[in-house]
Amino acid sequence: MNTNYTYRPLLLMLAAACGLLAAACRQNTVEPDMADSVKLEYLDLGLERTPGDHKLLAARAQVLFDLQRLKEAAYDINRAVELDPDNLQYLMLKSDIAFANGSVEDSYRTLETAERLDPQNIDVQLKLGEITFYSRDYDRSLKYLTSVTEREPNNRTALFMKGYIYKEKGDTANAVTLLRRVTDKFPDYAPAFEELGILYATRQNPLAAEYLGTAVQLDPNNTNALYALAMYHQDLGNLEAAESLYRQLLDLNPNSADAWHNLGWIALTQDGDYPRAVELFDRALAADPTHREALANRQVAAEAMR
Repeated sequence: MNTNYTYRPLLLMLAAACGLLAAACRQNTVEPDMADSVKLEYLDLGLERTPGDHKLLAARAQVLFDLQRLKEAAYDINRAVELDPDNLQYLMLKSDIAFANGSVEDSYRTLETAERLDPQNIDVQLKLGEITFYSRDYDRSLKYLTSVTEREPNNRTALFMKGYIYKEKGDTANAVTLLRRVTDKFPDYAPAFEELGILYATRQNPLAAEYLGTAVQLDPNNTNALYALAMYHQDLGNLEAAESLYRQLLDLNPNSADAWHNLGWIALTQDGDYPRAVELFDRALAADPTHREALANRQVAAEAMR
C-alpha cells in the first residue's frame, strides 16, 4: 500500500542557507531546481567557512536525504539538532531520516520530542500517525490520525490511513465510509479506489470492478490493482477478462508468480490444457521456487498428462 504522502521539505531553511552561501561565494543564490550535486558544493563550502552553522547542516542533511545518502544525512541532522534542540523542523527531518535508516524506535522518540514542543502541530501528529501505522500499532495510530482529522477533516493522508486501519480491523462499514470520502474529495487518488475495490471484491459486489478499474486508469502501472481486478473476474468466471488482465500485469512485472500461477490454474481447470498448464506453473516457479500452489498444481497437471 502506498499513501503517496510527501513530507514538507525544509525549503525556508534551504533558502536561508543558500543566501548565506551566495554571499560567501559571491555568486547567484542557489535555486531549489538546481542539481543536488551543485547544492552540495555550495553547502560544503559554506560549512567549511562556518562549520557550526546549524541551518547549513540541516539544509545539507535534507539534500543528502533526498539523495538517499542516509548515514551522512543522519550525521548532519544530528549535529543540527544538538546545536538547536528545540527546532521542530530539524526534529521532523531527523525522524524521517531515522525511519528511512530502519531506526523506527529512534524515529518515534524524536517525534515524541517534537510533540512535547508543539502538542498541537498537525504535521507532527500526522507523522506520529504514519509511523505507528507502518508499525501496525493501529490503536495508537488511530489516536494520532483522529487528532489530525478533528482539525483538518479532509486531510487525505489521515482519512486514507484511518480507512485502511478500519479495513484491517474488520470494521468494513467505517472503512468504506472513510475511503469513499477520500475518493469523493480526491478523485485522482488511486490508492483509495484500489482499497475500496478490494473491499467490494471480497463481497463479489459489482462496484469492485468500477473502483479497481478506476484505480488502474489513474495508475496503469498499479500491479496490485490489476491483480485484484483479475482475481475478481476470475472468481466470477469471467476468464477472458481475467486472462487479459493477468497478461497486462505480466507485461509490467514478468516475475509475478501469482499471475503465472493463476493463468496455469485457468489452463488446468477450465481449459484442460495440461501441457500449457505445466508450462505456466513452471513460469510461476521460476519467479518463486517456493510458491506452494504452483508446486502442487504442477504435479496435478503433470499426472493428468500421463
